Formats: sequence, C-alpha cells, structure tokens
Amino acid sequence: MLFANDTEEALRGVVALVNTEIDEQLPDIEALDAFVREWNWTGNVQLDEAELEAVRALRPRLRALWDRNEDDVVEVVNALLREFHALPQLVRHDHWDYHIHAIPREAPLSARMAVEAAMAFVDLVRSKELGRLGRCAAEDCQNVLIDLSKNRSRRFCESGCGNRAAVAAYRARLADRTEPRNE
Repeated sequence: MLFANDTEEALRGVVALVNTEIDEQLPDIEALDAFVREWNWTGNVQLDEAELEAVRALRPRLRALWDRNEDDVVEVVNALLREFHALPQLVRHDHWDYHIHAIPREAPLSARMAVEAAMAFVDLVRSKELGRLGRCAAEDCQNVLIDLSKNRSRRFCESGCGNRAAVAAYRARLADRTEPRNE
C-alpha cells in the first residue's frame, strides 16, 4: 500500500468518475445511482437532475489534473478545497476505521466528490507521486488511470484494454508462426 486506504479508494473513485465522461456513462439519474452504489458514496444523495448535472460538471475539472504540472495541480486542488470550505476531520463510519473527511456528509454529492478528490491529490503532491497519474496506453482509449502498483508498470485502464492488447499481441504472434516463410 502506497497511501492510506481511504486515499487509494478516493484515487480509484476519481479515476472512475473522470472516465464516466467518455461515451457519457452517466446519461441519467439511474446511472448516477448505480455509480454512487458501486463506489459506496455515503451521506446526502439527492438523485435528481441538479445533482446529476453538478457531478457531470465536476468531471472535466478533475480530468484536467492529469494534464498539469505540480504547481498547477496544487492550484486546482487548493481552489477546490476553498470553494467547498473543506475542513479536514477524522471520522469513523460504516466499515471504515478512522479516516479523513473534509466536508460534512450532508454536503451535496458533487461537493463531497470534489473535496475527496482534492484530498487524495494532496497526498499525491505531498508524496511527489504525480507520476502515478497516467492515460491508458490503448490507442483507441481516452481513459485516465492511477498506477498504484509497486513497480509503476500499469499501462492500461480498467475497461479491458489490457486484455484486448494481450489478445491482439497473442494473435499477431500466432499469425507470424503460421505464415509460410519465403526462402
């Protein structure tokens, strides 16, 4: 584990949220509800059009963090923390032991998502680990990723791109073996 468990979960959640922007994976309230359940968001959830639009509007702001240098990331993170009046506190709830929440559970979902992302990026910056941010190596994929592996070897997103690349490479090797050789 590179970071605290809640930081790693937040980073994975940020990646998942940002990647919902590609091919609009949050087309309606039902999709938002499924996302909230999948990623175990607790606290106030309205599941209405306003909340859906606020969550959608957050995605490009977070995606931009993948294209910024350290100083620019810090600027965006600090802006998010100020905008939502973040006040870090230790809390314990559900199956989680003590961890940091920086915004009340009653705050809007998009605000909690923004602050949770910002707090996770605080740890990335402080640990000088922004290099763990990446983009999927598949040519036809625009997804972002976070490489939490020990050896920094992650190249593909969680959408099956790595499997598709491995299958394509395997088939190419098979084709090379079965092609008649001109001698």
